[in-house]
Amino acid sequence: MTKADIVDVISSSTGLTKVETEAVVNGFMDTVIDAMKRGENIELRGFGTFKVVKRAQRVARNPKTNEEVIVPEQFVPQLKVSKDFKEQVNEANS
Repeated sequence: MTKADIVDVISSSTGLTKVETEAVVNGFMDTVIDAMKRGENIELRGFGTFKVVKRAQRVARNPKTNEEVIVPEQFVPQLKVSKDFKEQVNEANS
């Protein structure tokens, strides 16, 4: 499912135009990204929690040359889905 598909589904179920719905979806995504840039966690009850996790520096290996490469520490976004979300997906796919 693409962002355009999401806009279509929301637009048809809410009665908003596709342009209005796209503005809302883009606004939501921008808000989440901006908050995570500031290191904030975002909790959406019944959906999940977005948070920024620090990954430590590590040594990896280039599979082609077998040479060791140092991967620097980095901050990565992470989504942990809620228990309700997991249960609904599991029930729908069982």
